[in-house]
Amino acid sequence: MAAKGGMANKGPSYGMSRQVQDKIDSKYDPELEQILVEWIARQCGSSVGNPEPGKMGFQAWLKDGCVLITLINSLSTGDGPVKKAHTSPMAFKQMEQISQFLSAAEKYGVIKTDMFQTVDLWEGKDLAAVQRTLSALGSLAVTKDEGTYKGDPSWFFKKAQENKRDFSDEQMKAGKNVIGLQMGSNKGASQEGMSYGRPRQIM
Repeated sequence: MAAKGGMANKGPSYGMSRQVQDKIDSKYDPELEQILVEWIARQCGSSVGNPEPGKMGFQAWLKDGCVLITLINSLSTGDGPVKKAHTSPMAFKQMEQISQFLSAAEKYGVIKTDMFQTVDLWEGKDLAAVQRTLSALGSLAVTKDEGTYKGDPSWFFKKAQENKRDFSDEQMKAGKNVIGLQMGSNKGASQEGMSYGRPRQIM
């Protein structure tokens, strides 16, 4: 059962833990929330509905994992990576669905450092991390350009892609004889006329 403050089974925090939580909370971006909500609603269709405005509404909308699973399934061609989401009031089932979304997002290409932890969403500990994961997912969908992305491409930046080059053996051998400019050059350099400190005094 969720406490009034939005976190499950957790009282208010004080002192240092309060300062840490305030700092985490300050990273949450209301403008990004609007972009993410609009993208998810377009991507998944009317079945996911819309959340109440604000951080708590955003958390409540995503907390059971159903919207997240619908989102990740909508980005794949063919069958989705996660079986159908089930609405459940049971905490462990909701957390399991969030974990399934995270696994599928990682397989889709979201890197570990962009991923939130299940408790970040379920307990509302770090909703900015949830935003970061969803933004990374959106960026990947725009970058992959598989025809499954249904939002505005300007909402997310396109990730850099590999620029693979193939060189012949002759080109590789020729490259070994080139001294890169970062290594410097000693052409025309000598120690003539240079002195370091005073000459040695012999008495």
